[in-house]
Amino acid sequence: MDIPNSIWMERLLRLATIAGNAGEVPVAAVVLDPNGKAIGWGSNRREGEQNPLAHAELIALRQASHCSGQWRFNQHTLIVTLEPCPMCAGALVQARMGRVVFGASDPKRGGLGGCLDLSRSASAHHHMDVYGGVLRDQCELMLQNWFKQRRGQNGRQATQAPEGLAADQHC
Repeated sequence: MDIPNSIWMERLLRLATIAGNAGEVPVAAVVLDPNGKAIGWGSNRREGEQNPLAHAELIALRQASHCSGQWRFNQHTLIVTLEPCPMCAGALVQARMGRVVFGASDPKRGGLGGCLDLSRSASAHHHMDVYGGVLRDQCELMLQNWFKQRRGQNGRQATQAPEGLAADQHC
């Protein structure tokens, strides 16, 4: 059964909301196999894991690789609530993702048409189909509200040192 992209995006919006409530930028992604079955899910976890690589797309790709036993996704689809950044777009090129569908565009930091387009770069060894704007208004509104709420708090939250490590101690 082929579930429309909008149904998947609605599911991702719910997952992104959960991530946002946990203090993460509310972004979620899913990798679908050629039959439309979800084989990898992810939401942002950078704050929780204190890991700059813990983007929703990379988490979904890692799970999809683990579940499928492969790293090439030529016939697969990644759906994500926000246009992937250049790091994630590069990973999608490396993974040979067949198709990427996103909700909100990111003109400042987007890597698939926003500030640059790695899906069509002459340096890319793989070109994927990219479709943006699925439930765009809902995706944009969720992100705008989250950032507005964060800015409404008393300035930026101070970064805490990991447990057992003094703030002035270097790794």
